[in-house]
Amino acid sequence: MRLSKLLLGLFGLSVLWPTAAQTEWPKAKPVTLLVAFAAGSSTDIVARTLTQKLTELTGGNFVVENKGGAGGNIATTQVKRAAPDGYTVLVHSVAFAVNPSLYSDAGYDALKDFVPVALGPKTPNIFTVNPGVPIKSLPELVEAAAKTPLSYASSGIGTTTHLSMERLKAAAKVDIVHVPYQPAAAINAVVAGHTQIASTSMPPAVPMIKAGRLKALAVTSAKRSPLLPDVPSITEFGYKEFDDYTWFGFMAPLGTPPAIVDKLNAALNKAMESPEVVEKFAQLGLASTRNSEAEFGSFLKAEVPKWAAVVKSSGAKAD
Repeated sequence: MRLSKLLLGLFGLSVLWPTAAQTEWPKAKPVTLLVAFAAGSSTDIVARTLTQKLTELTGGNFVVENKGGAGGNIATTQVKRAAPDGYTVLVHSVAFAVNPSLYSDAGYDALKDFVPVALGPKTPNIFTVNPGVPIKSLPELVEAAAKTPLSYASSGIGTTTHLSMERLKAAAKVDIVHVPYQPAAAINAVVAGHTQIASTSMPPAVPMIKAGRLKALAVTSAKRSPLLPDVPSITEFGYKEFDDYTWFGFMAPLGTPPAIVDKLNAALNKAMESPEVVEKFAQLGLASTRNSEAEFGSFLKAEVPKWAAVVKSSGAKAD
């Protein structure tokens, strides 16, 4: 009798296990958006802005977990090793594409170890100066740099804010001393006059520009930013190869089922198109465009070698 009850119990479990395993994504358990940087970072803000919408759209439970360190590499390698079931998603910045060339061993291959899910919002970088500096335009900056020692603050070694200025320096054949800061501190350094120039993403710079505490010289995108329509694009000054952005993206572990990737891509695009998210992103100088997994993959295939070339030419190293 005991044996028959045991066999009956095991049979019952064998029926339940497949049912649980086959629960439609994302309702079996919470989906963790593993953010590659600390709470309060731009990447974190992007993730948290989308979580509630993703929950509403899918009926699942989306939660944010921050795993900062090593320029985002700690979170990236953790997601690389995660189960490819759609319940762990990496939320990273453009550093995802830069780090494999910036570090001697980033711990991952940006083009081989992940499934691209969706490109999130992006923002051009921007060159600004302290109002006390007698420079009113990008050509005047280049002219001054050729005659006088100048320094610029960026959001850190190997960030696109650092590399965008290095690209300008190489193209203009001038030298400007790089002073790396934490992202939030870079703008404050220029406002305080510790450096004359800043190369940052737009979110921290825009409020200072509108308050008259910084002068904007140029954005690094091929076209002007709608957020600051009076600020020229760098291409207007003859630098034709520029179209540099700080962007944010969503990646899943290699092997994640295409059906789940499709659902997550659709939910992310719909969330980013919702009026409240569009407004929130606009306040931060961010904008998103609907894109497919394949389009994000093609974007990464262009970004990784692009930044690898800039890292090599600039000599930037993070370790």
